[in-house]
Amino acid sequence: MAKPKSLWIRLTLSQRFAVASFAILVAGMLGIGWWVSVQIEEGVTQNSAVTTALYMNSFVAPEVTELERKESLSPESMATLTSLHRDTPLGKRILSFKIWGPGGRVVYSSRPAIIGRVFPETPSLLRAWNGEVTAEFSDLEDEEDSLERVYGSRLLEIYSPIRAKGSDRIIAVAEFYETADDLEQQLFAARVSSWMVVAVVTLAMFALLFGIVRGGSQTIARQQRELKTRVRELSTLLKQNEELHERVRRATNRATEINERFLRRVSAELHDGPAQALGFALLRLDSVKQYIDGCEYTEEIEGCPYQGKMSDNNDVDSIRHSLNEALQEIRNLSAGLALPELDELDLRQSLQRLVRGHERRTGTAVETQIDDVPTELPLPVKIGIYRFVQEALHNAFHHGGGEDERVQVTMDKSGMLQVLVSDAGPGFDPQHRPASSDHLGLVGMRERIESLGGEFGLDSVPGEGTRVTARLLLTNLENHDE
Repeated sequence: MAKPKSLWIRLTLSQRFAVASFAILVAGMLGIGWWVSVQIEEGVTQNSAVTTALYMNSFVAPEVTELERKESLSPESMATLTSLHRDTPLGKRILSFKIWGPGGRVVYSSRPAIIGRVFPETPSLLRAWNGEVTAEFSDLEDEEDSLERVYGSRLLEIYSPIRAKGSDRIIAVAEFYETADDLEQQLFAARVSSWMVVAVVTLAMFALLFGIVRGGSQTIARQQRELKTRVRELSTLLKQNEELHERVRRATNRATEINERFLRRVSAELHDGPAQALGFALLRLDSVKQYIDGCEYTEEIEGCPYQGKMSDNNDVDSIRHSLNEALQEIRNLSAGLALPELDELDLRQSLQRLVRGHERRTGTAVETQIDDVPTELPLPVKIGIYRFVQEALHNAFHHGGGEDERVQVTMDKSGMLQVLVSDAGPGFDPQHRPASSDHLGLVGMRERIESLGGEFGLDSVPGEGTRVTARLLLTNLENHDE
């Protein structure tokens, strides 16, 4: 039992491409979209951090210059920093900020409770000590962020290095906490826009590639259908060629047998016809010889003991009649063996000549109907049809008594040529006919027609006559080698 084909195998090439490419493009779209979103987030947060850091440093840096000389800020500097956070528009954007000294020590904070405390240095803080401005959305999970957790939302955490006046030496790091609501809205809008662009570009690529592959798939599918059709046609032709080859092989194998039977038939015709008549003539010649021997030495006819008997004897007439009959049968037999000049005759003319000769020879009438048939046919084809009709009429006369003999030649629109010969004789049972030389004609007729690639048909019923048919396709006849 054949295994059912999987769904993937049953799909066309374009359908397979659609499934595979859609999965690949979706994966690529997700990867590109995620990467673009990350880049946008990093770019936006970094730009925001730089802007905020420059803005804050312009106010904060002058107040922490004393850290160049000592490790802590004076109360006056702390008060100034607190005032900047509370009493200026800066406080509306900055929720809190810290000033870090070396080693993770908080030099100043808008939350005074942690001033002077030391906390573990985070990676962002370390990068700031290396001169980088860093920014990230903080979940406020670090120990020093405990006071900022009261805001209950994510904040933008910015680290900005503070350098000594007139040099690149970093003396402190400022940490700012800014509300991220507006920034997150901007990021969300940017993400949506980027995802839409990526999705549209991906769909456009998919549609373009699918269109190209679909066109190729349709071409391949059409070529596959045409190829399958050609394979079926070639398989049919191969099967027909094998059948024709088998027919030719059978015809070749039986050629010797058919020829031997034909010679036996000719021998029987000669023995039963001309030989019998000649034998009868010889017997009559013996009788005449007695008449002649009895008067051989008699000079006068009156002295002949058989005087008057020869004049009353009809032996001479019998001999003449027997010899004429034998001569006529020999001529008829010779006429049947020889073909007319078929090269100069078309099929209609050759069959009409054949029918007229049969009527003269047998004294019977043949009803003939020959439709318009091709005038140009290969010689082997004309010979085959001629011999077929000749043998069929011979059988119709000898076995069917020559009753209601008919010859009909027709051709349909498909180019199928059909030759029908029938009689109203006693008929026979084709299934139980003896395999004797009497039926050599049927065997030869079948072999002739099948060797031309045609079909032989026999229809006979005891008491209802016999019909033999030959069907040949005109295109095959026209392509038959001469």
